[in-house]
Amino acid sequence: MTCDAEELRLRLPHIELAAQAYGPAQGAPVIALHGWLDNAATFARLAPKLNGMRIIAVDFAGHGHSDHRPPGGGYALWDYVHDILLVAEQLGWQRFSLLGHSMGAIVALLLAATFPEKVRRLALVDGLIPPTTEADGAVATLAEALQGRLALSAKRKPVYPSVERAALVRQRGVGHVSFEAAQLLAQRGLMSVEGGFTWRTDSRLTLATPLRLTQAHVNAFVGALNCPTNLVLAEQGLLAHRDGLDQLLAATSISVERLPGGHHLHLDDEEGAQLVADCFNPFLSAP
Repeated sequence: MTCDAEELRLRLPHIELAAQAYGPAQGAPVIALHGWLDNAATFARLAPKLNGMRIIAVDFAGHGHSDHRPPGGGYALWDYVHDILLVAEQLGWQRFSLLGHSMGAIVALLLAATFPEKVRRLALVDGLIPPTTEADGAVATLAEALQGRLALSAKRKPVYPSVERAALVRQRGVGHVSFEAAQLLAQRGLMSVEGGFTWRTDSRLTLATPLRLTQAHVNAFVGALNCPTNLVLAEQGLLAHRDGLDQLLAATSISVERLPGGHHLHLDDEEGAQLVADCFNPFLSAP
């Protein structure tokens, strides 16, 4: 089941973000963060199943209906953390829970670890830590990123004749999704152009990350978590075979639920969304 969400515009000092709101205005405050190249519609099936929550599902900068960063800007994870801190401030929320999928889960982790006084609970879907690069790989990583940035002006976004065609392509993209899930993401993520439709997302989002965290950095952020955290891992998801993840989790108090499905199990179908909701309803509503 999906339901109509309330559309919001969040005017931050440096950028304007779009968001979708679910649930009663006086519900428990939750900010929901989507994955890379997705948008707030990733929660269209899950959010209506979370009871008693006021869920603000944000389009990250450069995604969905949110503004793009200004020329010369980038999309570092910590910039997203800054944005969400300002979103919470605008909403008047001193303490709130975070619901994150994939990249959104990573941003949620960084925020919760850095500002523990603000985050009540952390609910994560198939995401926790970013890809890492050790110091000896930093030079090559930066070179690749800057070469991509120099070549970006010569690239053009693909144009699709229909929303359905764009959804078919998205279905086969990173983090394979069902066609129905791809349609939900496409309906929010596309815009009309001459000849058809193209994605609203900022082309800079496809560039390689200039500087990645090392494993030691990741360990420090995970170790700094002190709020209750519930991680849903998809059995066919992107973290299913992540090297070192089990050892990392074993050293934490993070509660882990393993559910059938792929990386977008919360969006692919109603059954998967309900399974995730069954994990998060008691967790997010706990005192």
